[in-house]
Amino acid sequence: MYYENTPSLETERLLLRKFTHDDIDDMLLLYSDEEVNRFLPWFPLKTREDVSKYLYHTIFPVYEKEIAYSYAISLKETGQVIGYVHINDIGGSNDIGYALRKEFWHKGITSEACASVIDRLRKVHFPFLTATHDIQNLYSGEVMKKLGMTYRYSYKEQWQPKDILVTFRMYQLNLDGIERTYTEYQKKYPYFVEQLI
Repeated sequence: MYYENTPSLETERLLLRKFTHDDIDDMLLLYSDEEVNRFLPWFPLKTREDVSKYLYHTIFPVYEKEIAYSYAISLKETGQVIGYVHINDIGGSNDIGYALRKEFWHKGITSEACASVIDRLRKVHFPFLTATHDIQNLYSGEVMKKLGMTYRYSYKEQWQPKDILVTFRMYQLNLDGIERTYTEYQKKYPYFVEQLI
């Protein structure tokens, strides 16, 4: 892997870039929506101050790392931030996560943004990616399939801070041609589900 931190990427409709302080109002529309955040571990953020704290305490520190991919999804046409794509636990699970404002759902935008990030990761010799989704969140699973990810196994986790037991489906995409399955979720969580769900 190369040492780089969230280089800007461009697609037909989108500009993927680092978040800035000027994005707080757009972020509030995304992070405060109950439906958008239903399948995410944290509770929706309620105010601009909440979003600002999250931006400065959680997102901006990521931009100080040697390697990071934490993107705001913005529309080329308007510059409006409508979602995000990020890679979590680099060097571990390499988990890709994403969210989009619901008025932009079902337009192929999430897949377009994630595919651009994956293309970049291939170019810098990233080994593999994982992704997980709540079994009730079927649309997220469809995005994973569209990106070429394949289902590996399911497991249960007591998700925090919401403190709910969730069954997750784990998908993986090997970018370097080496066949492998990331198994740490199986080892970490006692409620491993062996059968296909």
